[in-house]
Amino acid sequence: MANSSCVTEFLLLGFSSLGELQLVLFVIFLCLYLIILSGNLTIISVICLDYSLHTPMYFFLGVLSTSETFYTIVILPKMLINLLSVLRTVSFMSCVFQMYFFLGFAVTNCLLLGVMGYDRYAAICQPLHYAILMSWRVCGQLVVTCILGGFIVSLVGTTLVFSLPFCGSNKVNHYFCDISPVIRLACADTYINELIIFICGVLVLVVPLIFICISYGFIVSTVLKISSAEGKRKAFSTCASHLIVVIVHYGCASSVYLQPSAQYTTGTDRLVTVTYTIITPLLNPMVYSLRNKDVQLAVRRMIMKTRFSVKSF
Repeated sequence: MANSSCVTEFLLLGFSSLGELQLVLFVIFLCLYLIILSGNLTIISVICLDYSLHTPMYFFLGVLSTSETFYTIVILPKMLINLLSVLRTVSFMSCVFQMYFFLGFAVTNCLLLGVMGYDRYAAICQPLHYAILMSWRVCGQLVVTCILGGFIVSLVGTTLVFSLPFCGSNKVNHYFCDISPVIRLACADTYINELIIFICGVLVLVVPLIFICISYGFIVSTVLKISSAEGKRKAFSTCASHLIVVIVHYGCASSVYLQPSAQYTTGTDRLVTVTYTIITPLLNPMVYSLRNKDVQLAVRRMIMKTRFSVKSF
């Protein structure tokens, strides 16, 4: 792909227009990045170490947290470096790989959220068949399908972008190599490429979201039939965390990727992108840890075991 291009590197403009405010952003984003890493790693560790959390729901949550961790690693370290650097260049192939892995983990997250919606449907609407519908074999197959699907879609999208010739400006008006700001730099007709990318975006975002809505339609119908108020509360509480993450993730991603690059507006879309590249990965561990009593109890048990081990040593 690099041989068909005159551009050998890209300049990530990022937040360069903000001047000295970049130092403030560096501190804020660094703190958020450390919280994201520590939060997701805590959830992953707790789910792996606490036997009571060895259920399909927490298995998917652990995989989602792992994907979110790599998702932020692909973008945030380079962004933090650029906030302190005068030279914000990235090589052509580095840009290719950044886009590929970013899209791969992003699409994987979308598909995983759809699978988690199905898991809640099976648990609440089909409790007698739950062990069969969500056996460990099925869970493993669903996760592998999400990962393979995510990176296949990413390969298609990345290839469609970087198969175009880049022979003019190399200034990417963004803080990482995203589809819209990069494809706008191509010196060729991008209509077909953008159309295929748009169709992929619809399949990745709209189809799982429709699937989630249908699942929750059945869930609400089933929960309303529960006679006790406590039973209804418990059923809805297991879905609340998932719904919050779904709304933020799909809402922000859809507003950016379900539009042509010609309608790309730097300021607005960059703000939305910050939301789903930083706030959503931050929201995931916070929502699941603050709202989920099982995770809270598991964290306390892990802390107590750690303290006991230290005292014994």
